[in-house]
Amino acid sequence: MKTIRLLYPDHLGGGLDTYWFGAQVLQYILPANSRQKTVTVDIAPPDGTQKPVQDGIYAKDEVLAGIRDAAAKLDAENPDRVITIGGDCLVSLAPFDWLHAKYPAAGIIWIDAHPDVSRAKDGYPNAHAMVLGALLGSGERTLVQTLRSLPFKPDELLYIGLQSLHPYQKAFLDAAGVNCRVQTYSFVSDAEIAAFAARFDQVLVHTDVDVLDERLFHSTYFANPELKGDGSGGGKMTAAELSHILRIIDAHAEIAGLTIAEYLPFDEERLARAFSGIKLFSE
Repeated sequence: MKTIRLLYPDHLGGGLDTYWFGAQVLQYILPANSRQKTVTVDIAPPDGTQKPVQDGIYAKDEVLAGIRDAAAKLDAENPDRVITIGGDCLVSLAPFDWLHAKYPAAGIIWIDAHPDVSRAKDGYPNAHAMVLGALLGSGERTLVQTLRSLPFKPDELLYIGLQSLHPYQKAFLDAAGVNCRVQTYSFVSDAEIAAFAARFDQVLVHTDVDVLDERLFHSTYFANPELKGDGSGGGKMTAAELSHILRIIDAHAEIAGLTIAEYLPFDEERLARAFSGIKLFSE
């Protein structure tokens, strides 16, 4: 069985340069395995320039180019399983769509503080908030049009860690028929997670680091007081709870796709910048 690591350092879908840096660091944090080839999606590093908002999406052309390149890399490798190393949450779109074509009966487990079902008309232009809506087939049309397999059905999705919703997000989920609940005070139970995972031979697991409580884990968006996003808050999960949840999933279904997204090591980025101006490193 062939497993690849898809290094997908998209930062434009999140509108924040640190997503690119975080992906570069994350590839070395994850457990090493020389049998798993790393394949890199062609994403230009941040250059400090602002991109235009086109049709309500920031850096639309570059975002779509990344999705196409990711799909092409997956076609060329034809893996059985994909570990996607992000980057912002948009990075799940291409691999989950690609794996859905291989495993049409797969389910999605979305471990995230946010629903990621926004559309351009909702006024938030960063595509990372639109990714799951697109995978459900009724989200942002620009992203839905990139799908090469059928959309996921509402009952093939389980949210874990979901926090309070904006009214437009709740309206979307209600209209799409997604059964979910806000989990501010208690997460989905172990039994519910196990039962959902056991329904599928394969599951695709999206893990957004911002599901972690920023008071306890500081390499997350909401640990940076300068950032506002779309007005949502951070998650309430501990790293130990995340580990426990992943082990339950792993025990009840094959994880054919795993995304780790939105790791934002702000302190490490500042340290790198502190040394970047020294000639010793560049000569």
